[in-house]
Amino acid sequence: MKFILTPGTLTLDDIKKILDEETVIELNPNCHEKIYAAEEVVSKIILENKTVYGINTGFGSLAQTRIDSNELENLQRSIVLSHAAGTGELLSNKAVRLILALKINSLARGYSGVRLQTIEALIKLFNEKIYPCIPSQGSVGASGDLAPLAHLSLALLGIGDVSHDGEIISAEHALQKIDLNPLILAPKEGLALLNGTQVSTAIALLALLETENIFVAGIISGALSVEAALGSVTPFDARIQEIRGHAEQIKVAKMLRELLHQSEIIQSHQNCEKVQDPYSLRCQPQVMGACLSHFLFAQKTLVIEANAVSDNPLVFAEQDEIISGGNFHAEPVAMAADTLALSIAEIGALSERRLAMLMDTRFSGLPSFLVNNAGVNSGFMIAQVTAAALASENKSLAHPASVDSLPTSANQEDHVSMATFAARRLLTMTENTAGIIAIELLAACQGIDFRRPLKSSPVLEKVFAEIRKHISYYDKDRFFAPDIAAAKSIVKSGVLTQRVGWVVWFFSKPH
Repeated sequence: MKFILTPGTLTLDDIKKILDEETVIELNPNCHEKIYAAEEVVSKIILENKTVYGINTGFGSLAQTRIDSNELENLQRSIVLSHAAGTGELLSNKAVRLILALKINSLARGYSGVRLQTIEALIKLFNEKIYPCIPSQGSVGASGDLAPLAHLSLALLGIGDVSHDGEIISAEHALQKIDLNPLILAPKEGLALLNGTQVSTAIALLALLETENIFVAGIISGALSVEAALGSVTPFDARIQEIRGHAEQIKVAKMLRELLHQSEIIQSHQNCEKVQDPYSLRCQPQVMGACLSHFLFAQKTLVIEANAVSDNPLVFAEQDEIISGGNFHAEPVAMAADTLALSIAEIGALSERRLAMLMDTRFSGLPSFLVNNAGVNSGFMIAQVTAAALASENKSLAHPASVDSLPTSANQEDHVSMATFAARRLLTMTENTAGIIAIELLAACQGIDFRRPLKSSPVLEKVFAEIRKHISYYDKDRFFAPDIAAAKSIVKSGVLTQRVGWVVWFFSKPH
């Protein structure tokens, strides 16, 4: 599938298309003129022997050092080599694919002064599925994601390793396979490739997309738990939400009402003596609504950043100026990631509390630990311990990364964002929360089995059927981990959204 990239216009739907391995990128030719114009400004600086940061000076605290014209080519190559100083596990091919796309999108806007040839080389790597090997650690998210982007840029020089067709091969060999000569970087190109927030932004976007499925599954599992515990739908009344005024809370309550509509289980206990449910059931619109609000803030910020020009200095060809600023500082990404972390943690924390409530016969009225012959059978006892462990881990990971800062580059870069770690830890958190919700789904379906022959709502019966298609009723103790793994796969796949027939309208596109 061909995707025509008009630089600076990516939407979240576009990003999803780009992540599809069958997508190839082609630049909208309308952007060429701006790319050529910015390149011309850089060339003019060299011809006129002017001193401009990043073109003919050192970098960071060496910015005052003027570089001779005959060393400019070596200068750009050297910055890539010296800055490729990352460590740790390699980023996934999926992450690197998105990083490449975001770097192409940024450079092609025509404010970076790089040649079209350099951008097209990045496009060639993307289209041929040649993914530079990028260590995950080494960026503090200020002056851009320097180390990881340097590792990405090495591939253009034919240095380092890449992932291609499931194998790790040398970049030199990969370039030969696609008939691409190693680049000789022009003035400013090394710095433009290394500066930028594309790594932290790409990783945060991957976590954002994971959170979509987790959020939907969390609402569905919450509705199933209401059924299993004979909970009340009264707290989801539209009037309660409307007089508080939060749009996202109103949306979540509406979803819960729709999920529970026409439930035989709900109708069976309408005149019961129970007065109120625990907060984990009753306050779902308030908690999940707040999570949705934070999600939408992060979504808006990250989509803006995906289209941003975040290297330095910047070339404004129309004014024939090169201006040094600080767009490389990834504080917006770090704060968006920290905000998303809170949502992911709370979605999981609420789910774990509902799970614990279902197993407690005093609250749910269900058999202890959701199993017959408790004592001989332990049922969901340790599954809930697993969920508690995951929820507790998320609490630690949710600590804001953006409040941390260590000066670098001899105090020239004296405040940093830690955006890359802020984003990277989100992927662990989404895995954890997916696991928690998976266990709750199993528990809620087990509870509904105990409520038979009464049926849940028509919508939730479809979800129940999907779960039972893969995981059978827990009649006695068995090897539990495969059940959790199967349920977690369902949570992450997005199939639950399909089963309930939703257009996920609460993830409204930011404007």
